[in-house]
Amino acid sequence: MSSDLDQRIKTLAHWMFEAKHLVVFTGAGISTESGLPDFRGPDGIWTRRAKGLPTKAWPFDSVEPNAGHMAIVELQKLGKLDFLISQNVDNLHLKSGIKPDLLAELHGNVTKLRCNRCEGEVDNFPDLVTCPFCGGKLVSSVVNFGQQLPRKALADSYRHSENCDLFIVAGSSLVVTPAADIPQIALQSRARLVIINQGETPFDQVAHLRFWERIREVLPSAVAQLKELMKATRPE
Repeated sequence: MSSDLDQRIKTLAHWMFEAKHLVVFTGAGISTESGLPDFRGPDGIWTRRAKGLPTKAWPFDSVEPNAGHMAIVELQKLGKLDFLISQNVDNLHLKSGIKPDLLAELHGNVTKLRCNRCEGEVDNFPDLVTCPFCGGKLVSSVVNFGQQLPRKALADSYRHSENCDLFIVAGSSLVVTPAADIPQIALQSRARLVIINQGETPFDQVAHLRFWERIREVLPSAVAQLKELMKATRPE
């Protein structure tokens, strides 16, 4: 690990330690190390489509959470995760152990159905067509281009971002709106903005801390250092 990277990770650990309301925002880049493609990387879905190449299948059923996902779960266990906002539909955050009430999946989840009336979500069973909460029609929870994001998930994301003091982006290019507008809300609330992403983002010039490295090279180490800081200040 380079001394520069080591120092940035140390800074991130201290900021997480100081944070009272920490929000994490994830995109496709956190799941690439689980074997899923991203969107705008060298072999990403939109990159391949722009070149006229076929896109690869998404093997959702066979992938498992990776070190990046588990580092966020560790933040939850430490009581440091206020909220997690994700653009991903791969179910890996829930599979890793994130509590549903701490998670907003802005683009839905391949394993869930959503009621088109009350927006309640249930597990996706082929013969399930009626909402058990209100009797509305159940449809796939995955949001396609042109469709509106789920109201509650978006409202929860805005609310937590307005109240946060540390906002960590992990694996998102931050160009798909309205989800990509959420870091701006955190900045307007004077939160520290940290970006961990190998590609450029529109927020690079205003981020307080920028990592170009892989998430697995940053987040697990920062959380490990956070645990040591918390241990050192714990009363005997």
